[in-house]
Amino acid sequence: MKIKFLIVLALLSVFNLSKAQGCSDAGICSIGSAVNETDKKKSNSIEFATIVGKGDADVKYVSGYIGYNRIFNEKWSANAKVTSSYANGSFGSRGSVGDAFLTANYRPVMKGSYQWSFTSGVKIPFNQSNLKINDHPLPMDYQSSLGTFDFLGSVNLNYKNWDFNYAVQLPVIDINANSYFSEYSGTADFVTTNLFERKPDMLLRGTYTITTSNHKFSFKPNLLLIYHLGEDTYEDIYGQRKNIAGSEGLTVNGNLIAGYHFPSGSSIEVSVATPFVVREVRPDGLTRAWTAGLSYKMWF
Repeated sequence: MKIKFLIVLALLSVFNLSKAQGCSDAGICSIGSAVNETDKKKSNSIEFATIVGKGDADVKYVSGYIGYNRIFNEKWSANAKVTSSYANGSFGSRGSVGDAFLTANYRPVMKGSYQWSFTSGVKIPFNQSNLKINDHPLPMDYQSSLGTFDFLGSVNLNYKNWDFNYAVQLPVIDINANSYFSEYSGTADFVTTNLFERKPDMLLRGTYTITTSNHKFSFKPNLLLIYHLGEDTYEDIYGQRKNIAGSEGLTVNGNLIAGYHFPSGSSIEVSVATPFVVREVRPDGLTRAWTAGLSYKMWF
């Protein structure tokens, strides 16, 4: 057990020393397996979370979500989640509700150590990514939604203490009406994202769960590789669509989740995350130098 705690401390040290920027999570990081939770005796849960973080040009974030999970039987479960975001920086402060996520999880009944599950769902935006301050357009870094209806899907594998997820996020309907032009903003901190269009993402994640002998504490170090499949685009002042060079590529995020589990089955978790590898340009506004979150899940 001592060795496990030393591993956790070492990971925390890595997170604190990292100076990279560029966490990319358009929602794909939050979907995954319900394999472990389908073993619970209770069928419903509500989760509340608050997350703080630091982005590009010293933009600071406070975001949150509320989620509901329903387990129907040993094979099927579903989840609904609503997000919000508040950003503060040199442009001012702006906050709003973000997106709704609706997902379903299917877990075939399987014997042995390998347990598979499959998740699919949609992301529904609550705004067109054109929030403003005093009628001035804001870059994507200040927006609470990407302004797209997305399809999300993942294949999940649980093997003993390991969880692996392969996931994709595909923008299907684009209602983004962002009107930010960098050349008219007085700063070069953010690229132009007028009528921004975002490419799909692909994710591969590995998680290892460490649990104390009394099952009250758990630690989940995990590594996420997110590949952005193509260069994003915007529309210039002449109505021509332009590629944003450097916006395609790989992001590698490290994350550590520590949890305490109450006898009732409810739990509280603390998480810290930071990127190790980033895309050259992140016009979607999802850049984070680090994030720290607190969540509470209650079963009933």
